[in-house]
Amino acid sequence: MKTRIIHVVAGLFILISLILAVKVNINWLWFTAFVGANLFQSGITKWCLMGIILEKFGIKD
Repeated sequence: MKTRIIHVVAGLFILISLILAVKVNINWLWFTAFVGANLFQSGITKWCLMGIILEKFGIKD
């Protein structure tokens, strides 16, 4: 369950930031890059801050 929530939140952040980049300001793409870099880092190190936060809220895999 935790992994699914992480994927949904990351995908939502990417879509929202892309919409903001088109409608508001192109600099919102930096947020998209930040989310992508965190996904990349998480895949390599198997450490995810969002996963730790969700565990503190009682959500397990």
